[in-house]
Amino acid sequence: MNKGFLDWFHSASADVVCLQEIKAYPEQVDPAAVQVDGFHTVFNPAKKPGYSGVAVYSKPPPRSVHLGMGIERFDSEGRIIRLEFDEFDLLNVYFPNGTSGDDRLKFKLEFYDAFLDHCQALRAQGKKLVITGDVNTAHKPIDLKNPKANEKNSGFLPEERAWIDTLFTHGYVDTFRLLHPDEPEQYTWWSYRFNARSKNIGWRIDYFFVTEDLVPRIKDSFISPEVMGSDHCPIGLEIKAG
Repeated sequence: MNKGFLDWFHSASADVVCLQEIKAYPEQVDPAAVQVDGFHTVFNPAKKPGYSGVAVYSKPPPRSVHLGMGIERFDSEGRIIRLEFDEFDLLNVYFPNGTSGDDRLKFKLEFYDAFLDHCQALRAQGKKLVITGDVNTAHKPIDLKNPKANEKNSGFLPEERAWIDTLFTHGYVDTFRLLHPDEPEQYTWWSYRFNARSKNIGWRIDYFFVTEDLVPRIKDSFISPEVMGSDHCPIGLEIKAG
């Protein structure tokens, strides 16, 4: 809020804005950012104060809203909001970080598997899905500045990257790489250390995935590294109305 969030929000002219790692309850935030005129707002904070959490601002009113995926140990961390629209369901997800030790890496991988099962159950109901958020894993060497140096670090481990491969084999598409298959140095997160952002020493760990049935409607999938205020930058997806 102190770094121009609302100015960016209005200039983006988006139909839906998804935030991850909000680290706050709605009552802790400036009311001007909790309820923005013309938008339906949903917060899903973690039970633990100052931790995790997601929020969605939607100009088109959703038919219904769902928090979590029905598994308490994951849902207590406020990591998922699903909005049902007429033409697709949108899932805003803050995937766990695995860098703080083996227990959290195990938690992250179990969350990955449970989330894919959850999405597959939705697809079995005939749902088309748009999935966005901080996945906390770079998929291919092109998706981070120093792949060799990070092969043994969480965020680029073989088992983390393999889950994204599995996602694709189940019929999900990385929209940015669909449109920009070979474009290097396209990152969404930079460490606060070592002037990483000014040197563009980054990682692409934020994604828009869609089910294959939505691919014909994709107009653009983009990254906005010029937007400051966070160690991540915004990403966007533009799709045609059905």
